[in-house]
Amino acid sequence: MDAVSIFTCLAPLLSFFLIAKFLIANKKKKQQNLPPIPPDSRFILGHLHLLKKPLHQSLARLSARHGPILLLRFGIRPVLVVSSASLADECFTTNDLPFASRPKFPSTRLSTYNHSGMGSAPYGPQWRDMRRIATIEILSGHRLAFFSDVRAAEVRTLTRRLFHDCTDDQDFTRVELRSRLFGLAMNVMMKMMAGKRYYGEESDDGEAQRFREIVQEGFTLAGVSNIGDFLPSVLGWFARRRVQSRLAKIHSYRDKFMQALVEEHRRKIKKEEEEKETDQRNHKTMIDALLSLQRTNPQYDDRFIKSLVTTLLTAGTDTSSNTIEWAVSLLLNNPEKLDKVREEIDEKVEQGRLLHESDLDKLPYLHCVINETLRLYPVGPLLAPHESLEDCKVGGYNIPSRTMLLVNAYVIQRDPTIWPEPTKFLPERFLENNKVEGGKMIPFGMGRRRCPGEGLAMREVGLVLGTLLQCFEWRRIGTEEVEMKEGSGLTMPRANPLEALCRPREAMFSTLAQL
Repeated sequence: MDAVSIFTCLAPLLSFFLIAKFLIANKKKKQQNLPPIPPDSRFILGHLHLLKKPLHQSLARLSARHGPILLLRFGIRPVLVVSSASLADECFTTNDLPFASRPKFPSTRLSTYNHSGMGSAPYGPQWRDMRRIATIEILSGHRLAFFSDVRAAEVRTLTRRLFHDCTDDQDFTRVELRSRLFGLAMNVMMKMMAGKRYYGEESDDGEAQRFREIVQEGFTLAGVSNIGDFLPSVLGWFARRRVQSRLAKIHSYRDKFMQALVEEHRRKIKKEEEEKETDQRNHKTMIDALLSLQRTNPQYDDRFIKSLVTTLLTAGTDTSSNTIEWAVSLLLNNPEKLDKVREEIDEKVEQGRLLHESDLDKLPYLHCVINETLRLYPVGPLLAPHESLEDCKVGGYNIPSRTMLLVNAYVIQRDPTIWPEPTKFLPERFLENNKVEGGKMIPFGMGRRRCPGEGLAMREVGLVLGTLLQCFEWRRIGTEEVEMKEGSGLTMPRANPLEALCRPREAMFSTLAQL
């Protein structure tokens, strides 16, 4: 039998086989019942070519086009994108345990101590232990109250410098706020963790300068979306090698820096014990508390301490300073709201006395301003990525295990079906008698991986913002509104640092002169 005859005989069978395979594959795809998958997925890249910076805005456009639940492909990784309050609830209530883990990104392996940090560790005993220690030993109400003087001292230092930067004749002076707010937040965290400050006039030595440089570069690189994390191994290595090399240098310096701090505190504790001066019930810093735990449980080794301290330093700095900068920007564009919160402070805090943390409970409108700022400009517009530990269902769709989850808090908190006039700055919507039905605020995440530092953040932001408004008059530069363009980064900074006009308030002048 010649080749033509053989082909003629096999052609119907081959056609039947191909048609059957197509029908089976199509049926299997339907049986999988996956969420909507946008078209235009490309070989190797998947949907990566559709994404631009800032990522939360790019994903918002895809969700507006294809729906509030999507299944994308970031290279080789399946990614579930959720952009509605009800679906976010389902992910972190019904499916809180299945989504309790974190994806491992190759580019962050070194900087997270092989994914062992509190924010990056997969769900399991080690993460639960670290979370418990951070919550009880470091971020509890008692520990936050113990460190209230640290926060107050840094706010006074910021206030004093602003006062001296203003002209003697009390004209308005142009000031840039971002660097000042970042320095304050960093000093607060470092004083709480290690008893040292690294920003300001008293910290201009070489060690402080190197520390500032490495911290700022680390924040810059942390906000870079590394495409190499989503590509197959060889391609991924080539794509991420440049950023990974810079991150490796940062990690090497930071690891040595943190180890030196740990050793310094270990020597200090030993000396105090020899001199019988140590009060074990009232550790002076976070590192002191962790070293005390290390003595009773060797599993809390130096690597554990460095990992936890690094996580807290990263999570507790950019977030607070960005929120304050956005809040001042919003108030400058809405001067009637600024006047209202200042009137509340003047009424509840006696004249001539600086605002204390203990006053914050008496300032509901100030809290409304902070909440409205977090609604419009959440510190994490995309919640930190989660990863499914097992197959589960969301919105009636099947979600395979090992799927990365991204929840778009930015979209959820601007949902026009829930929030009236969602893009307007309306702090009054958070007053007790004016609750928004179904309003979902998730700037600190949800579920068991919710940020444990919320209490610290709200105290710090409230104290700093309230003091700035109490002590100074603020105006825009020129007649144009402050531009509100968003920059790229994990914590959604302003695209450009805020500059404003500032001068001491007459009622607080004598108090400021005595700082």
